[in-house]
Amino acid sequence: MLNKLTGVITATSTTLVELKDLMSALNHHMASVEQRLSNVEDTQQDLSCEVEGLKKQVADLRSKVDDQENCTRRNNVHLVGFPEGVKHGRPIKFLQETLPELLKLPPRTALEVERTHRSLAPKPAEGQSLFIVKFLHFPVREQILTVARSLGTLEWNRCRILVFPDLSQDLMERRRRFMQVKKTLREKGLKYGLFYPATLKLTCDGETRSFTEPQAVEEFLQQRACCEDVLKETF
Repeated sequence: MLNKLTGVITATSTTLVELKDLMSALNHHMASVEQRLSNVEDTQQDLSCEVEGLKKQVADLRSKVDDQENCTRRNNVHLVGFPEGVKHGRPIKFLQETLPELLKLPPRTALEVERTHRSLAPKPAEGQSLFIVKFLHFPVREQILTVARSLGTLEWNRCRILVFPDLSQDLMERRRRFMQVKKTLREKGLKYGLFYPATLKLTCDGETRSFTEPQAVEEFLQQRACCEDVLKETF
């Protein structure tokens, strides 16, 4: 029995030694895995920083390209509403004769048009045309837009004519986000203006504020409403 017990103890000792070696190997393997995982995390962090830098660079480049695109359109105007075929193949001559009367410009106002072409956008309605006019001089373009805004509704041969600045798609989307806010400001009788590229300037209580996001305008109006309520309760 003593010999058997000695054999069992010897076998057990051998097994324990093997387990000890196995644990040592596992510990070494775990240390190697942890080191690799740490290296991956460091690499991922470096890549995340690089990706954020690239995103910012792409955003800056996109902004510059959009600004350059709008600079190339700075003499352009969008005209919507003239019936198809009224230009008779001579759109420049047609506009030079029609726009001064439509906009009630001073007599002998010279509208030097460099070129005109149909817009790639879908037609606004059946039988209407949407085309872009490029004036030779920027002040003429500004005069056209200013007069069109001051007159409000333009009508030619029972057709409603709309005049817009020619802007890039991205910039139009940025400016379009202010539509609801502008409606609210008009209802409140507040003086405002939307300036290039997409900055809304609001004059309130003798102070002019600038906003680049419609949410900021809404927050300002809410704060102003709260202040007005407090003043009403006080007095």
